[in-house]
Amino acid sequence: MEVKVLDINGKDTGRNVQLSESVFGIEPNKHAVYLDVKQYLANQRQGTHKAKERAEVAGSTRKIKKQKGTGTARAGSAKNPLFKGGGTVFGPRPRSYSFKLNKSLKRLARRSAFSIKAKESNIVVVEDFDFETPNTKKFITILKALGLENKKSLFVLGELNKNVYLSSRNLKAASVLINSELSTYAILNANSLVILESSLEGIEDNLSK
Repeated sequence: MEVKVLDINGKDTGRNVQLSESVFGIEPNKHAVYLDVKQYLANQRQGTHKAKERAEVAGSTRKIKKQKGTGTARAGSAKNPLFKGGGTVFGPRPRSYSFKLNKSLKRLARRSAFSIKAKESNIVVVEDFDFETPNTKKFITILKALGLENKKSLFVLGELNKNVYLSSRNLKAASVLINSELSTYAILNANSLVILESSLEGIEDNLSK
């Protein structure tokens, strides 16, 4: 699959790059994508929720009324879950929601995500660029030149570039990651992928293992 390489002004550089069919042209495995996204979202959960159960509620343990002769059900404690202010039955407890996935399945999920974006023609390859200092205005200019100012976009860099990252940090619709930090969720969460030319080799090497 050949894709044109654009410059930061959105113009054709006259060069094309060949996207690997094993990464950008496979039949997407939707179940692998589902599992990988589910794991990513599960890992974002803090799991600090907690409700007090009967033994943890503050209060007296004395018997609140006699056993028989009241005409109502017997009751032994004000901490009974049936009463207002009583404990919670089987309430949530702090726990981890994370679960394990095999590396091969996670690579398949990322390849599937890339293939979905490629089929939708939502992948843009741009020649490498850099900023001397963080400059959000310049970053917005690039977004406009690529026609992405009103779309959620993900820029994929070959290596960490602090100035480019800081230039995008205040923009809600744009994010920047290096190729080793890519996740299936991040790929699918963006409307368009802007892949810098130098990051292609790293993406294909990571996902072709």
